[in-house]
Amino acid sequence: MVGYDPKEVVHLSHVEHAVAGAVSGAATRTVVQPFDVLKIRFQLQVEPVRAAAGSKYHGMLQAINCIVRDEGVKALWKGHIPAQVLSVLYGISQYGTFEILTEEVWHYLPATLTTTYRPLTHSVCGGLSGCISTVVIHPVDVIRTRFVAQGEPKIYSSLTSAVQTIMREEGVRGFYRGILPAAAQIGPQMGFQFGLYAAFIQLWNSSLGLWPTTPPESLQSLICGSGSGLIAKLLVYPLDVVKKRLQVQGFEKARQTFGAVRKYRGLFHCFQVSLREEGMACLFKGLGPSLIKASLVAGANYCIYEQVCRALIYRHQR
Repeated sequence: MVGYDPKEVVHLSHVEHAVAGAVSGAATRTVVQPFDVLKIRFQLQVEPVRAAAGSKYHGMLQAINCIVRDEGVKALWKGHIPAQVLSVLYGISQYGTFEILTEEVWHYLPATLTTTYRPLTHSVCGGLSGCISTVVIHPVDVIRTRFVAQGEPKIYSSLTSAVQTIMREEGVRGFYRGILPAAAQIGPQMGFQFGLYAAFIQLWNSSLGLWPTTPPESLQSLICGSGSGLIAKLLVYPLDVVKKRLQVQGFEKARQTFGAVRKYRGLFHCFQVSLREEGMACLFKGLGPSLIKASLVAGANYCIYEQVCRALIYRHQR
């Protein structure tokens, strides 16, 4: 269902695939937003993510209690509106582009790339769709990150305020801070994720004879999607940390209450300073909530996406 399949009786339009991507992105975001808030707070903390002098956050439960105590329960959904916009736009762009690319592969390249070597094809198409989607939605991601990163009192009071302030103080360039590590991260991550998902689906289908009863297709997409999302995130996680740190450059005044702040001149300088001051462990800050989030997002995304596609196919067959 994910990716063009010549055996399908009904082929959905590109618009319908985009709609399915939007629905899956919106539904998933509402559930996983608190994990995203935790991940970003850990990633931006210069001090060690453990009980140590100067460390504001040193564990998932402690961080949740701290955020709720200092900022209220709503703080766990900080940045939810731009994050929801991000998820919908990303779902439209990613799945729409991915389906177009896999269909073009079938029409213009050897058929074995869609059948025998489907995981490899999905890796390449997934990586390309991820890069394209990143460029499209990056300004929203920057705003979302800054909403999550700011403490009290707020620097940005609304989405409009954030856009106007960034444009006034940083110009258009401010909306694309961290774009290099973002593309370098999302491209391989989506490539791994789509490729692994296709491989896991093939493995699942080849082992159906071992099951006492045939499991539902929704369970298949949920489990295979969760596994692919977790592994893909783990492989590229350091780039996600660097991306977040670059996205809040020029926003240091909103970070004062969270501990030390740093200024980075670019991707490699951020790596250099972070490793020198914090050690290798800094590249995996926030890994716990991030893996939970990645697993939930990927599993739910593929599951909902395929269910929406099946509903649209059923609508065509009536």
